Amino acid sequence: MDSSPATPAAEPLVIMGAGLVGTLLALYLTRRGHPVHLYERLPDPRKAGLREARSINLALSDRGWRGLAGVGITDDIRKVGIPMYRRVMHDQRGQLTYQPYGQEGQAIFSVSRDSLNRTLLNLAEAKPNVEITFGQKLTQLDLPGRRLHLRDVASAREYDVPYQRLFGVDGAWSAVRGALQRLDRADYSQQYLEYGYKELTIAAGPGGAWQLEKNALHIWPRGNYLMIALPNLDGSFNATLFFPYEGPLSFESLRTPEEVERFFGDVFPDVVPLMPELDTEFFDHPTGSLVTIRCWPWSYQDSVLLLGDAAHAIVPFYGQGMNAGFEDCTVLDRLLDELGEDNWGQVLDQFERLRKPNTDAMAELALYNFVEMRDHVADPRFLLQKRIESKIAAQFPGQWLPLYSRVTFSPDTPYAEAWAAGQHQEAIMQRLMPHIQEETDYEKPEVQALVEQELASK
Repeated sequence: MDSSPATPAAEPLVIMGAGLVGTLLALYLTRRGHPVHLYERLPDPRKAGLREARSINLALSDRGWRGLAGVGITDDIRKVGIPMYRRVMHDQRGQLTYQPYGQEGQAIFSVSRDSLNRTLLNLAEAKPNVEITFGQKLTQLDLPGRRLHLRDVASAREYDVPYQRLFGVDGAWSAVRGALQRLDRADYSQQYLEYGYKELTIAAGPGGAWQLEKNALHIWPRGNYLMIALPNLDGSFNATLFFPYEGPLSFESLRTPEEVERFFGDVFPDVVPLMPELDTEFFDHPTGSLVTIRCWPWSYQDSVLLLGDAAHAIVPFYGQGMNAGFEDCTVLDRLLDELGEDNWGQVLDQFERLRKPNTDAMAELALYNFVEMRDHVADPRFLLQKRIESKIAAQFPGQWLPLYSRVTFSPDTPYAEAWAAGQHQEAIMQRLMPHIQEETDYEKPEVQALVEQELASK
């Protein structure tokens, strides 16, 4: 008879929030042997039959793919994604310019938030020790007593759930973070842009054909505002107008279908024929706000931890919000390997101290990229500078990597390090570009000497 002691059961864990990051986190934690229970305030999106109001297509890049690879689900996600190899800029006359995202073959992937969430929910629920309960609103969090007070939205029944470990992954308006904010010396800030966004649709062509280049992110930069479009699997594009709330040209100023049609016809003439539902969508679809949220701390003792937008919501202009949240999961998993699950307090402390500087840097990068996409990508000098940067990177591959590549295609580079390197390289380019008026100027001996001098002084 075997008298060896039984292996103790893995500790049950509770996740508040069953969105993209919450479901991926559940897959990581259950992979470690833990029973996991997720509680989600919203209804099950697979049963609601409606698309989310906030359905901006997401750009999945290498950090996000690493997060998915950690639980072996990249093949499942590739089925709902479309690779985008470059930006295509549309000027006001409909003329196009192009900017590759990285080296040949490198791409970011357009994924529908709704399709990705459904896929992750299915994968999580397929695990025998994962349970997801929808329609549960967190009304109170007893931090010292380790107890959630929940309300079932449909029945209004209220009840308590005890926990030993709680992960707050409940989005930018996190109820878990709200409880942490009431602690002594808790910091919190929210910064809104004066811009909102509205979702619009570029229709599929006959037989589901894409009416714009499929494998690209399309941008209509117009100085004070912009529109972008990402491809969908059905041949349509999910377009998003980023536009001032108030002003001479703003959501406030466009009040009738005639005004909307006139504005789009003047400003986005090449795409208006591809948007047959423009009038209806412009007035029926909600105007979303754009907010950056920073807070501290992200944890409480050894029992509560914030991840994803609950800890670091950012504006969408670098396409890194979801990727940063997925990276949270990989960092937490690595720390659990390194420090062990007997040291939850140390794991949570190390996690927030590692991630906070990097997500703060990513917030700055997202704001910086809004200005770039809105104002600069149509500027011939800006595009020339990007081509010169590509030449430097090709000539000095160990010494120069463009900022976008550091953020998007270099998952081993922390965001803060990428941002610092990018600022340094931008200073170099500001000194170099006055000597370059066209691409061939890069080959001039005096320019080559300047480049080598700058790199030698790094």
